[in-house]
Amino acid sequence: MTSDPQSLAGPAQTASPVRLAGQWNLPNQITVLRLGLAVVSMILIDQQAWLAACATFVIAAGTDFVDGLIARKYGLVTVLGRILDPLVDKLLVGGAFAFLAAVPNSGVHPWFAVVVLARELLVTTLRGLLEAAGKDFSAAWSGKLKMALQCVAVACVLLTLVPSPPWGPTVAGALLALRPVLLWSMTAATLYSGGIYVARAIRLIESETGV
Repeated sequence: MTSDPQSLAGPAQTASPVRLAGQWNLPNQITVLRLGLAVVSMILIDQQAWLAACATFVIAAGTDFVDGLIARKYGLVTVLGRILDPLVDKLLVGGAFAFLAAVPNSGVHPWFAVVVLARELLVTTLRGLLEAAGKDFSAAWSGKLKMALQCVAVACVLLTLVPSPPWGPTVAGALLALRPVLLWSMTAATLYSGGIYVARAIRLIESETGV
């Protein structure tokens, strides 16, 4: 995200209240709210409060769409948002998979969580290095697809863990059958997205070095 005009000022103005007010806007406040919800969802998973954890996770994932939409529509894109938004997304999804991998009947194998976390660490590292060099390494459509599938997969897993679900055995059986499909799909999308970002990074590096 681009910074507000005040952030381009000299050192004396960089620490001014105006700049801080510009960075601490509504989209970034929503992102911080998502951070809190992510922590709450992990606590609820640890307490095996599956339905509450699912509701909290879904609300948190929904705010990811809201803050980005508001930031783009009203020109509230900031440096803080560019850093904070992907970090919170990684905590929300990566934390959920890490906690679910510890649940014996969740269907989430530990290496699912490893793939998710490894991809995020790799892309975050590449983005930090390339954007520090002045390169555009913004999110691609593959990353958005990956995030969507991961969120749907987490929600599905949480719903399948609800004991005596109120939606009946038919829906419960359908969710249970859908669970491995979503988990494998999100894993494939995660790996594919990681490959896309690595390829982009290589092209940017080659264009810089002239190789």
